Amino acid sequence: MIDPASGIDRVGQLYLADDKIVSIDTRPEGFQNCRTIDASGLVIAPGLVDLSARLREPGLEYMATLESEQEAAVAGGVTSLACPPDTDPPLDEPGLVEMLKHRARNLDRARVFPVGALTQGLKGERLTEMAELHDAGCVAFSQADAPFANLYVLMRAMQYAATFGFAVWLHPQDVHLANLGVAHEGEIATRLGLPAIPVCAETIALSNILSLMKETGARVHLCRISSAEGVALVRAAKQQGLALSCDVAVHHVHLTDMDIGFFDANCHLMPPLRSLADRDALRAGLLDGTIDAICSDHAPVDEDAKLVPFAQSASGATGLELLLPLVLKWAQESRLPLADALARVTLQPARVLGVDVGRLAPGAVADLCIFDPDDYWTVSPLRLKSQGKNTPFLGMELCGRVKFTLVGGQIVYDSGHAGLPR
Repeated sequence: MIDPASGIDRVGQLYLADDKIVSIDTRPEGFQNCRTIDASGLVIAPGLVDLSARLREPGLEYMATLESEQEAAVAGGVTSLACPPDTDPPLDEPGLVEMLKHRARNLDRARVFPVGALTQGLKGERLTEMAELHDAGCVAFSQADAPFANLYVLMRAMQYAATFGFAVWLHPQDVHLANLGVAHEGEIATRLGLPAIPVCAETIALSNILSLMKETGARVHLCRISSAEGVALVRAAKQQGLALSCDVAVHHVHLTDMDIGFFDANCHLMPPLRSLADRDALRAGLLDGTIDAICSDHAPVDEDAKLVPFAQSASGATGLELLLPLVLKWAQESRLPLADALARVTLQPARVLGVDVGRLAPGAVADLCIFDPDDYWTVSPLRLKSQGKNTPFLGMELCGRVKFTLVGGQIVYDSGHAGLPR
């Protein structure tokens, strides 16, 4: 059993009843078990918490459905996930949020935490009724990748959120400097003739956000930091005591712009894959606590959207089922204890969400990921539950395979009955 929240890292037993963990190691008096899971040789950890998983509903079912992506989540050991607001229509009305939560509850898989839209229709002009969206179930508010009309609208949004204590999730990228770019500004983009996004598109946007935080007192979470300069700005801001958190996409922990190779559209991501120095800075930021969490940045797209020239392809990649093995790969390469690595995908993202999940303790909700850390498997379209099969890691052999996923004490994934090829 490994639990970063309590420091548990030992062989033991869990007793579950009525969707909760009722005891660790000691069998409760009068406890009658109806089922026993033999997890010998496996790791029992809290269910993974993912801060960015696009489920494509409502409105974008041709890319993926709630059913397919929920199956992908539990197959990857993800028991809680945050859904960005850039659906069609965006999550800017309470009825849409309630419908999404209702659909997710009926599927009885991973817990879905909607992130509401900051502006109506994500047009960046008029603010949404955040208080009503919060009452409907939104845990935070974001503009996703859509721009604001101007910085005044962003300031007003942050003031509104600060008044009620809501968190604002922002992707630091200046849309004008990004200018329809698709790759990191550097030697690779120049050689391939691809429109480029300079690092200053991130750092200038980040500087504006930090200045407005000081002005408004808003609590901000930065989504998908990608550059060394961005990490340095976040580190300095945290040292100043700003109420700031941030995450990094798991793809950026491993890949660089060199992985684009000869126009591999699976590597068209947003923010773009950056240089080796940037990747190393991201890893350093994870190790020293500057970056709080790793997310899958799950964004399934239909296959046709990738079968076009790189610059015309849709950005995004599937990631829910790869989050755990890629985190284990990073931990091994960084010589990081397993408990510390798992904290970046359990305890710390749960704190960002402000929800009581991601721990093993008596009385805690029984959301569990049971996995074999030594089981190798090859990433292939047939192995992926997600409707989106596009990932830069296709064909790669990864280590770490989920055997069981439990949500509320119920088994929602069992690899022995999943019908998946090895």
